[in-house]
Amino acid sequence: PVIIKAASGGGGRGMRVVESRDQLLNAITLTRSEAKNAFGDATVYMEKFLQRPRHVEIQVFGDQNGNLIHLGERDCSIQRRRQKLIEEAPSPFVDEALRTRLGETTLKGARSIGYQNVGTMEYLVTDQGDFYFMEMNTRLQVEHPVSEAITGVDLVEWQLLVAAGQKLPKTQNELSINGHAIEARICAENPDNNFLPATGTLFTYQKPEHRTFTINKNGNDVRIDDGVREGDVISPFYDSMIAKLIVHAPTRAQALAKLDQALALTRIVGLPNNVAFLRYVINTDSFSQANLD
Repeated sequence: PVIIKAASGGGGRGMRVVESRDQLLNAITLTRSEAKNAFGDATVYMEKFLQRPRHVEIQVFGDQNGNLIHLGERDCSIQRRRQKLIEEAPSPFVDEALRTRLGETTLKGARSIGYQNVGTMEYLVTDQGDFYFMEMNTRLQVEHPVSEAITGVDLVEWQLLVAAGQKLPKTQNELSINGHAIEARICAENPDNNFLPATGTLFTYQKPEHRTFTINKNGNDVRIDDGVREGDVISPFYDSMIAKLIVHAPTRAQALAKLDQALALTRIVGLPNNVAFLRYVINTDSFSQANLD
């Protein structure tokens, strides 16, 4: 199988999987039409379609002095509507050997373009440990807190330092992974209606206590990143995400239990949301056993 993709696309739009040769021409025609309507560009391309890949990405950072490091991987395989929903670091699938290969490949790619600033190289990884480059995001991403949690690095602070011409504060050998972190995106959407984005007023917005989740401090526990308050209106003009809920613990099992507890303390009234669905996902056997794609 192959996949036809819009060259100017994003967010999972303008994509079609083709199982047989007789479907190819029609799929190209339909994808070109969708690409033209969505992005103003009918250009499409074709690539190998991987059946059950994992979405694994590497956080990379370069400064203006030629220094380049990576901060390990994140697993972003849990998605809906081709958008990430739950992200964790490190990936439960990636062992030390694969992490080394992914890291070295990422550094080689970033070095070849003289990359500066924070960024992310994204890959599809197969059960056999083969990986395929998808794209590079040349910015800080929504899921960056899980990388901060396991490395003790404040990526925003490092961005400011690098922008000011200073060297990265640490070398690759000084970085290590501590524990496990998981982030869940709390969104105004209806899981029972194909995750259709929702609008409305946050009549009730209760969340777990933000328990000193501070970079480089011991006892990191729960972190909430949000930009809304009780009484605010969720409009149709922006992304449907209400908040990011991030937990950090010594092990993945402990992080899962902590995330479930934090979601149980999250209460939103006034519009459809995915809090109950997030709890359902992390309590499935497949997620707890990291049987993901």
